[in-house]
Amino acid sequence: MALKQKVEGEIKSAMIAKDKVRLTALRAIKSMILLEETKGGFSGALSEDEEMKLLTKAAKQRKDSADIYQQQNRPDLLEVELAELAVIQEFLPKALTDDELTAAIQEIITITGAVSAKEMGKVIGAANKQLAGKADGKAIADKVKSLLNG
Repeated sequence: MALKQKVEGEIKSAMIAKDKVRLTALRAIKSMILLEETKGGFSGALSEDEEMKLLTKAAKQRKDSADIYQQQNRPDLLEVELAELAVIQEFLPKALTDDELTAAIQEIITITGAVSAKEMGKVIGAANKQLAGKADGKAIADKVKSLLNG
C-alpha cells in the first residue's frame, strides 16, 4: 500500500479518535505528498524512495524545530514537535543502531574500494542512497569520516 493511502487511512482514524496532534502531523505528511506529486508537471504516484525522502525531510524539520524550542525553553511547543515527530517516525523504517550503521558503511567502503578521506564523497553518496530513511545524513557523514580517517 502506498504511503498516501496509509496516511489517508490514518487521518480517518485520527479524526474518529479526535487526536488533534496526530491529525496535524498526518495532514502535514499528506500535504507534502500532494505538493511533491503536483510539482513541476509531475503526474502519478511517488516512488518508495521519494516517499522516504519526504518523510525523512519532515522528521528532520521536526527535530530541528524541537532543538530550537528546547534551547529557547519552550516546553509547550517542544511537546507538539516531538509528538508530531513520533507520528512521522511510524512511517519510516526502524533507524539503524550505531553498530549496524558502522557495519553497513564498512560494507559500502569495501564495495566502493575507498581507502582514504579523499574518497569520502563517493562513500557518503552511496551510503545516503542505500540507507535513506534508516540513518540521518549527518550520522552517515560522521561515521564515514571516522572510518576513512581511522
